[in-house]
Amino acid sequence: MPAFLEERFTELIRYGSGWAESFAVDPVDTAGGDTHKSLRHPFPRRTFDASVMLDTATLWEEVVNVYMRAYGRYAGFRVRCFDEWSTNGQKSPPTPFDQPMGLVSSGVYEMRKYYGLDKAALAGLGHPHRKIKKPVAGTARVGIGATEIRSADWSVDSTTGIVTFAADQTRAVTSVTKAAQAVLDVGAGHPFVTGMSVHVSAVVGMVEINGQRALVTGTGATTITVAINSSAFSTYTSGGVVHTRPQTGETVTCGTEFDFPVEFTSELPVGMAYPGYRPVDSLMRREILNP
Repeated sequence: MPAFLEERFTELIRYGSGWAESFAVDPVDTAGGDTHKSLRHPFPRRTFDASVMLDTATLWEEVVNVYMRAYGRYAGFRVRCFDEWSTNGQKSPPTPFDQPMGLVSSGVYEMRKYYGLDKAALAGLGHPHRKIKKPVAGTARVGIGATEIRSADWSVDSTTGIVTFAADQTRAVTSVTKAAQAVLDVGAGHPFVTGMSVHVSAVVGMVEINGQRALVTGTGATTITVAINSSAFSTYTSGGVVHTRPQTGETVTCGTEFDFPVEFTSELPVGMAYPGYRPVDSLMRREILNP
């Protein structure tokens, strides 16, 4: 993995700066005039053209010192794109249900942002997505289905975008009541507390409750009360199990603010056209797909 500075490049960007998006497409023209194209990978890559005009002292603090710490083109760093820094649209506050996450391993997921969802995707390719490698600390939220998961039950690495759920808390169910909020008997010494989210499965009789996830709204010595209205469900017969971690078939989502991991791809061009001020034009930076 390349060297990386966990710091954000200056936000004192001048009008006239810009960014561009591209995909790794290799076209090959045949003798017959046809063009065959291959997509090396499905991930978009963004480049940034930054220009600043700063007094000398600020230029050193905000730009020159970052370039030096990165050893020029050697190490990466963070950039905030003013046009897009949220999983909720471009700039709206993140919600727990903004984007599906990708499964890495049991209980471990990678943050993503999908694009072009307003229309159908190319057959066989699906909608493109960006792996969010640099979420902004303190902004992440996580959901499973329609339920937001409390922060005590998962963690996110703000340097990789990897979300890890806490160890699965699971218990067998021995009874379920019919009520506006169902009460499940899960035995003495259970680990559940109010605010946890649980998934119910394998119940016999009251089959309508299977596959549902809800927050625990109350606990007893052997029971948990969940936000599932079971009043009109069939009568419980036997069996059942509850889990806290995501289960097969559940959609796991996230929302976050994020930075782009980038690297310099040009020299640091400092002009001397203004007394006391220094313009930097076209300082190029490129997104790092796997920082």
